Amino acid sequence: EHDLRLLLPEDVSATAAASVSGTAAPDDDPLTRLGDMIGLAEVKREVADLVNLITTARHRAAAGLPVPTLSNHLVFTGPPGTGKTTVARLYGEVLTQLGVLARGQLVEAARADLVGRYIGHTAQLTREVFERARGGVLFIDEAYTLTPRGSGADFGQEAVDTLLKLMEDHRDEVVVIVAGYTDEMERFLASNPGLSSRFPRRIAFGDYSSEELVTIVRAQATSMGYECGPGTGPLLKEYFDSIPRDRSFGNARLARQVVESMVTRQAGRLSSLAAPTLDDLRILLPADVPAAAPGAVSR
Repeated sequence: EHDLRLLLPEDVSATAAASVSGTAAPDDDPLTRLGDMIGLAEVKREVADLVNLITTARHRAAAGLPVPTLSNHLVFTGPPGTGKTTVARLYGEVLTQLGVLARGQLVEAARADLVGRYIGHTAQLTREVFERARGGVLFIDEAYTLTPRGSGADFGQEAVDTLLKLMEDHRDEVVVIVAGYTDEMERFLASNPGLSSRFPRRIAFGDYSSEELVTIVRAQATSMGYECGPGTGPLLKEYFDSIPRDRSFGNARLARQVVESMVTRQAGRLSSLAAPTLDDLRILLPADVPAAAPGAVSR
């Protein structure tokens, strides 16, 4: 029998999917789909750690051992377009498999969904959104907008206070994930003493590398029935290298825009052909890649 009082390094995760079911994970398993996502190595490791903690806690409970107190609420920090919403959805599915959540649905909310226009309206809106998330995950993007700087008597604080009370009253029914830029989320968590204690675990999402963005472009093109032809990869990397990694950098959203641009350029290129071939229609050529910005620097 395994000694469940001791968690050895090799037990931490040979594969997180196997820790859920004890067998090889099917292709539609949420952990398998998370593993198939491009990049996000640190995010995947953090989720695997959470799964292993929850699974081990269940084994300890079954063995009559003390179970550590675990919080399933999370803070996702990082720039937009890095897969935070997708990971939140998969996390809800994983927790449903583990029996932590009853349904695992993802309910997305922003400031406009939670903050009302008059006294009392905010608490009502927040309760309604929270109720829709019962049994699943409430994902609040740009959560820091609930506590803007210099806001005075802003109703956003009422939303935070209401949310904290609901999380306490229904602690085993809803998992809350708050997300946003790193610095702003630190300020948000510091705005209320109860926030940091409710969200002890943070997962950082970083910008995709140029190579990862090229892979995303290829995958999205394939899903649309296109193929990136020979020579497109280096030009795509050069294009992504040319774009500053500042707050406006769109990551996967930028990759999607590049695919749409390439498809548009291909359509213009083929407009002069009376009868384009199947390959003409299917293959995206280097000529379809947007031009890199002047002064691009290799990464």
